[in-house]
This record gives sequence, C-alpha cells and structure tokens, in this order.
Amino acid sequence: MQLVSTAALLSALLVRSSAAADDSAFVTAAPNAGAATSDAYPPEGTSVDSALFPPESQVGFPGPTATGVQPAAIQTAVEYPYNRGPTNQFPLVAPQPHGNSATADKFDITKYWGNLSPWYSLSSADYGLPDANPLAPQGCSVTQVHLLYRHGARYPTSGAAPAKFGDKIANATKDGLKVRGDLEFLSDWTYKLGGELLTPFGRGQEFLLGLQHRQLYGHLLKNFTEQGRLPVFRTESQDRMVKTTQNFAAGFFGVPEYLDQVSIEILVEASGVNNSGAPYYVCNNSNVESLGYIGSTVASQFANNAFNATLARLNSQISGLTFTPTDAVAMLQLCSYETNALGYSAFCELFSEEDFLNYEYFYDLSFYYNNGPGSPVAAAQGKAYLQEFVARFTGEYPEAWSALNETYDNSSTYFPLNQSIYADATHEVVVLDALTAFNLTALFNGPPLSATENRRENSFVASKLVPFATHFTVQVLECAAYQPTKQMRFLVNDAVVPVADSHAGCPSDPNGLCAFDTVVKVLQDRINEIDFDYDCFADYKAEAGVDYNGRAPRS
Repeated sequence: MQLVSTAALLSALLVRSSAAADDSAFVTAAPNAGAATSDAYPPEGTSVDSALFPPESQVGFPGPTATGVQPAAIQTAVEYPYNRGPTNQFPLVAPQPHGNSATADKFDITKYWGNLSPWYSLSSADYGLPDANPLAPQGCSVTQVHLLYRHGARYPTSGAAPAKFGDKIANATKDGLKVRGDLEFLSDWTYKLGGELLTPFGRGQEFLLGLQHRQLYGHLLKNFTEQGRLPVFRTESQDRMVKTTQNFAAGFFGVPEYLDQVSIEILVEASGVNNSGAPYYVCNNSNVESLGYIGSTVASQFANNAFNATLARLNSQISGLTFTPTDAVAMLQLCSYETNALGYSAFCELFSEEDFLNYEYFYDLSFYYNNGPGSPVAAAQGKAYLQEFVARFTGEYPEAWSALNETYDNSSTYFPLNQSIYADATHEVVVLDALTAFNLTALFNGPPLSATENRRENSFVASKLVPFATHFTVQVLECAAYQPTKQMRFLVNDAVVPVADSHAGCPSDPNGLCAFDTVVKVLQDRINEIDFDYDCFADYKAEAGVDYNGRAPRS
C-alpha cells in the first residue's frame, strides 16, 4: 500500500479549495450597487436649547481652577514622544494584504498610501542624522517655533476616481453585473464618501497635533502674556482648512478656550486671489499639464503595468465589466479613503503587498514631479511661504514677489512679526512646494525617480513627506555651547533634516543645527534665486527624469 505524505495531501486540498473558489457561483449585484449614499446629521431644524441646557458659565460651581506652569517637553523630557506604531492610525482597521499569511511579518498598508497615509514620526537617521531627535540638544533651549502643517484626513475631491468607480459599478448593474469570490462584497456596495470635508479621524489628527505642540512648546506662550496679545494662526477658507485650524487650536488651547485664546485668520482660497497657502491659483504654469502635472502623467503611465496580476485575478471574479489600471488605482484609493472615513474598507484586502508598494510609488512619482524637485514650478509656488518665514525670522515685512498676499502680509494685525509660536495650515502640495523652495535637498537625496520602476535610489517617499497632517517645523534655539549662540534647524514629521550639503556655511552638525544668521542669509539668497514670474508665466518645456531643483529650465 502506497503512503501519501502529509505535504502532498495538504497541497491537493489547497488546489481543490482554490478551484472551488474559482468555480463558485456568481452573485448578481443589487440594483443600487455603486450608488452614492449619505447620512444627514444633525436632524433638520434642531439645535441645542441653552435655556434647558445652560452652559457652564450660567451653571456656576466650577470648583478649583488654579493653573500650573506651561509644559515644555521639547526641553525637559528625557525621551521624545514619537507618533509610531498603531497609535498613529487609531481607531482605523487596516487588514493584511491579499496573500499574506497570518504568520508572516505584519505589513502596515497605511504607510504605503502616499498622500492618503496618516502621518507618523520619521527617523532622523533616514536623512543622515542617526543621533538627532526633536528634543532641544543639551545646553539648548527653544525660543521660537514655526509650523507649517497639512489638514487631516478628508473625503475625496469631488468627482475624482473613487466616485467615478462608483458610477462605473452603478452603470454596470443595469446590464446585470455579477461578482464572486473576493469581489462578492461589491454586490451590495454603495459609494459612501462625501466630498473634501474632514473625516472624524482627520479632526482627531489635528486635535492631537495641537495637543502635541502644546505639550512640547507650551512654555512659548509666555511671550504672548508679556506682550499682552493673542497669537494669530493662519489658514485658508475651504471648509476642511478652517476646521483643521479649529481642531488644532482646540487641541492646543482646549475647548472652549480656543474660542477666545487665539485669533484664527482665514485667507480666501479662490482663483485669482493671492494666498501663500494656495499659490496654484496665481501661478499659471502650475495648471499647464506639461509643466504643472508632469508627475500625474508619469504616474498614470507607471500604473498601466503595475497591477497586471491583481487585475487578472479580479477580472476573473466579475462579469459585466472589465477592470482597467485606472480602476485598480481607484480601488486602492477607496481602500485609503474608506478606511480614513469609515474605519475599514473591504477594498484593502483585494490587493497584495506588491500592489501597495506600487501604489506608493505611483504617488512618489506624482509628487516628485508635480511639487518636488522634478517640477519646474514647485519652488515658485513655495516661495511665498519661504518669504513669510524669512520675514518672521528678520522682523521685516516680505516683498510681493510671489503668491503671498501683500495686503495681509504688510499688517502687524494679520502678519505679526514678533510671535514665539507660528502655525500655518495648508495643503500637502504646498507643504512639498515649500520644502522644495527651502532647498532641503536631503529629503530628495538621489537621482530623479525612474518613470518605469522603483529603484529605491532616492530618499523621497510621498507617504513620509505629504501624508494627512504632515508638518514642517522650524526651531529657533539658544545654545550656550555654540558660537554664535542663536541656532536654527528644520524638522519634517519629527525627523531632523541636515542642511550641511544644501545651505552654504552650515556645518555637519549631529543635531542638524546651523547658525541662525547663516541660515537666514542662505534663504534670502534662495528667495532672490527663485524667479516667480518666469517659472509661473514664461514659455518653456520640461520633462520627467530631471531634477530641476523645483526651478524652471532656462534652456
């Protein structure tokens, strides 16, 4: 009698199981599959009745209200509170990729969603400073902090790929769409996402970001107490931008204290209006496809062959339509957006680890060539924030050589020059434009990104630099052991960025420090170098595969 090995038996069972899954009966999609749905809250015509539910100020009896000293963890803590591990995505549920076994090392798909990833703390070692961290170096104290941060997680842009995918499913149901296997959930799936508003998770991201900065830099509020004035925090007029700043302020100052402890300045974001937070509205070439969207074009070309294996598998499980590379990207975006908005998405489990790596590179290409050094208009668009930061460093109002709004930036009311804490909210594209304008080349170290494959030769990764709630921080410090004692350094999502190779006169300091006056001089030279009018309005050509340092080519 011939014995059958355990391995052979298990192999046969797996083959039969796989065949059974492939041969499973198709399920006909419900008539409303793919349709857009939404909920309404609060109920129409309702509001809180303050006569029945009076506020704290009317109830009284508040108990003891003595305050303590402001936190200053940036210079008192023995360890930095990094935002790593599952806490950066709580309470989202992110499953393992398709095909990964339960015993395999966990693969965090949220770190491969490009600009749709939740932010997490980066390592200074990734950029060449293994011994640096955000805490003030020994013998130093932080005297001023400048923060440029992105809004939190949001719904997709109206009419973007996820909504179009919903329309495609809805249209296919009219002719009898059928699904099976991994796609069976599509039989009654509906499009549940709104348009561009902050999600609950996004609001929480900004609240925690504000809380984090109060814990780190609360001691700098003393400056405002001494001056007898409130801080001015800036944002743009889009709803998600206003709510971003309000939630950040609520985390920083508390609720309802933020309502009367900080002045929130809202700049109009609209076509033809100068605004450092939305420079693309006054930079014509940023809206020319061959100049401002080089990355979008290259990313789409890359996607054409990036998901072939998965598309073949999914197309074998659907009848009534054929998925394309565009659909693959749309479903990956639905994985990201639904998780950020609804807490979980069944789309995530459709894709393999390789798919998520390619999805990230899709965004790497897009942002490197749209808003990074591979873009001929990135530095011009980031110039406004560069000018505003330098103006705050020097105490002199900026000149209108860019997208900045001179009406506001020439006013001590709307553009104060003597704050110890600055916080400006903007979009991820503008954060990256600013990093390019500041010439922080360590973030883009390596050759230009390949249009055809991820060669992993460049330090740039979109999910690290432009995720939801990303933030660019400038610390101004007094360091007794340094000469001169006034120093400055740059951080992105808690990683200290070295400047020795990009900012002339800055040493190779293990903490990323450089003399304040030296940095200011380098940035002033950079302002003069960036020709906003030429880069944004001249007639020239540009292409992928080139590191333009964010500047338009002259020949």
